[in-house]
Amino acid sequence: MWQLVSGAYLGWALGANDASNVFGTAVASRMLRFWTAALLCCVFLFLGAMIGGAEGMHTYNSLSKTTLNTAFITGLVAALTVTVMTWRQLPVSTSQAVVGALIAVGLFYGKLELGVLGKVVACWVGTPIGAMLAAVIFYLVVGKIFNLLSLNVFQYDFVVRWALVLAGSYGAYALGANNVANVTGSFVGEGMLTARQACFVGALSICLGVVTFSRGVMMTVGRGLVKLDAYTAFIVILAEAVTVHIYAMVGVPVSTSQAVVGAVLGIGFVKGVRTVNRRVLFNIVLAWILTPIIAFTVTYAVCYLGTELGWL
Repeated sequence: MWQLVSGAYLGWALGANDASNVFGTAVASRMLRFWTAALLCCVFLFLGAMIGGAEGMHTYNSLSKTTLNTAFITGLVAALTVTVMTWRQLPVSTSQAVVGALIAVGLFYGKLELGVLGKVVACWVGTPIGAMLAAVIFYLVVGKIFNLLSLNVFQYDFVVRWALVLAGSYGAYALGANNVANVTGSFVGEGMLTARQACFVGALSICLGVVTFSRGVMMTVGRGLVKLDAYTAFIVILAEAVTVHIYAMVGVPVSTSQAVVGAVLGIGFVKGVRTVNRRVLFNIVLAWILTPIIAFTVTYAVCYLGTELGWL
């Protein structure tokens, strides 16, 4: 099954661009070292993928029917799209790249399920908005709790550091449960992988991306958009983790990048809109818009060319 190579490549691209976002703000705020964050991310991401990753697989499998060859094309095009955005150090949505490619396959072969597509797009819109609202709520509520505890400087540093570790580990678990379907979900079906096999292969490839090429996007999210201290970094990770985990339970793969950016913006609005770097925000939103368009266009062109030349 050589076609699975594109899925593994997509997993690497997701790990490099998306997966590390659960610890990006902690690393950027210097509360955790990169390699500590990467190791924790991989361990809990793998657990999340194996325990809760199957639901998202079923959603993608019902969106557009694929063969081994079209699954290879969607994975390769999505991975190339995300790789380009990662090279530009922009946190994009792997979910949007995959769905853009799947839409192209579905339209080309007349097998697109519009009801499933509507559900996925609605969750895309809800992800950054939900994370933004969660961040605002957590910022105010947890802040009051910390004030009641009357911690000294050393106690505060200890509590926040461990809060970052726990929230990031939870975020990595939620990411694995939600996003592993982006990597190998299109390979689940008759004559291909089982959902459990797909979760295993997808989780391993995502972890490889985390440890090899994720540091640049971490810094873009953690430093470029809004300046974060340790406390606000914890709030961002917690809001992102809760948001992504909810969608994992719903069975719709969404982007941790969108959830993190939404949460960071929530913090920016609480601290004052002037703290938001508008140029970075504009570039991120533009990348979100272009990602599914590019993936759709390239995939449709490849399907057309492949059919004309007898490859498909």
